[in-house]
Amino acid sequence: MLLPSKKDFQSALEVFAVFQWALSAFVIVTTVILVNLYLVVFTSYWPVTILMLTWLAFDWKTPERGGRRLACVRKWCLWKHYCNYFPIKLLKTHEISPSHNYILACHPHGLMSHACFGHFATETSGFSKIFPGITPYILTLGAFFWVPFLRDYIMATGACSVSQSSIEFLLTRKGTGNMLIVVVGGLAECRYSMPGSSTLVLKNRYGFVRMALRHGVALIPAYAFGETDLYSQHTFPPGGFINRFQKWFRRTVHIYPCAFYGRGFTKKSWGLLPYSRPVTTVVGEPLPLPKIENPSQDTVAKYHALYIDALRKLFDLHKTKFGISETQELMIV
Repeated sequence: MLLPSKKDFQSALEVFAVFQWALSAFVIVTTVILVNLYLVVFTSYWPVTILMLTWLAFDWKTPERGGRRLACVRKWCLWKHYCNYFPIKLLKTHEISPSHNYILACHPHGLMSHACFGHFATETSGFSKIFPGITPYILTLGAFFWVPFLRDYIMATGACSVSQSSIEFLLTRKGTGNMLIVVVGGLAECRYSMPGSSTLVLKNRYGFVRMALRHGVALIPAYAFGETDLYSQHTFPPGGFINRFQKWFRRTVHIYPCAFYGRGFTKKSWGLLPYSRPVTTVVGEPLPLPKIENPSQDTVAKYHALYIDALRKLFDLHKTKFGISETQELMIV
């Protein structure tokens, strides 16, 4: 019997690392719900569920108060296999001083934001060495913090809620050297996530600019080249039933359901794993903003336009290095 080679073992670890993170929310949520239903309905251990809910209520505001990061979790060797799967790399173009706070807007969202997670929620890509003195906080949907154990797992990586109160706390109560990472396009951008795409949902996304103005913090544009190449997506004919359902669902719950696929457990099969394709996130130059506690819409729009210009320059300067045609432009919708 042939034993698996070191290369095969390494590949298996990489697949496991990606697979467990992509499915961790589903697995933990399902387990927590089923276990607690069993405890309440079929056993006399229902007080365990009561204690769990009590702790959840007591700890409810933690994701909006800086979270509860654990350095040991961010340094798990598992994340090294995660980042090597693609691989993903982080490229700095300008020095960033730890004497200020920043809001970094990462584009594009992609389907799973794999690069954003690998760079800013783990230490595998060397964030602390590349940006000494800077503490990253990934801001994500508050719904991820509603479930016991899942919320703790996510917070351990340095993630916090993307709510307004969370942003204000991080920018005013945690000193300096904080970098708040927001994926501005959100789930609405998933519909444009397909190989070769460079379309961003950004035209009407003013919230991050308004928060930066209120606190006088610089905006940093970042673009993950290759993020949209990690999955393929099936597009349905216009006017068909599924296409109409997608549009209705998007208008109703602001989420665009996608029929996406990637590779399977072997590279020649298809499945829900992302393709093993390199992704490089280029972090641009900070764009200083004045402090205006109550900026008008015209002021917000002005600096929003300046941010888009800075993002376009970043994209145009680096696109040919990552296989994007010189003539391809960054599309803003």
